[in-house]
Amino acid sequence: MHAERLLPLAEAVQLLPAAAESRDGYQRNSFKHWVDADRDSCNSRAEVLIAESRAEPTVGAGCKVTAGAWYSYYDGVTLTAPGGLDIDHMVPLAEAWDSGAHSWTAQRREAYANDLDAERSLVAVTARSNRSKSDQDPADWQPPLADARCTYATDWVATKLRWQLTIDDRERNALTELAAGCRLRAAGCGQETVDYQSAP
Repeated sequence: MHAERLLPLAEAVQLLPAAAESRDGYQRNSFKHWVDADRDSCNSRAEVLIAESRAEPTVGAGCKVTAGAWYSYYDGVTLTAPGGLDIDHMVPLAEAWDSGAHSWTAQRREAYANDLDAERSLVAVTARSNRSKSDQDPADWQPPLADARCTYATDWVATKLRWQLTIDDRERNALTELAAGCRLRAAGCGQETVDYQSAP
């Protein structure tokens, strides 16, 4: 069992190792997804939809999710039809590749792309917000909803620490600024903390 760690956001940012990024050789199909790892007929996309619905989801034959209630925290939108949702990799696949996943085995990349064991590795958000984010890191994209940015930074750092991924200088600067802003916003009521468990 890998030990769980809980750290203030600013401190957690400093734990991330620095490295230059390279997208050489990246192909999206290097990360196999959405798979049904536990063979219960629900693939990882469906598992996230079921887990994150704020109402009892409607699930049909073959684990087809047809209705529920999902809150897209990036932009503050609630949807009841899954067709308007994307399942976002908190740290996009291309960014993961740049940050160390290029050296992983195919099996580890598959595990990353279908990580259901950490609550924020995969998140249901509006297709519009996910496509706006694309493969960008926090230096180039942050949620349009200002109140979401501390959660986003925390989830991003937790995912990178969980998978031992690196960051570049622009990314560290952006995360450091976000952490400082989050600390000010949280004055008097605690601060954002990064809760993560290293991936197997």
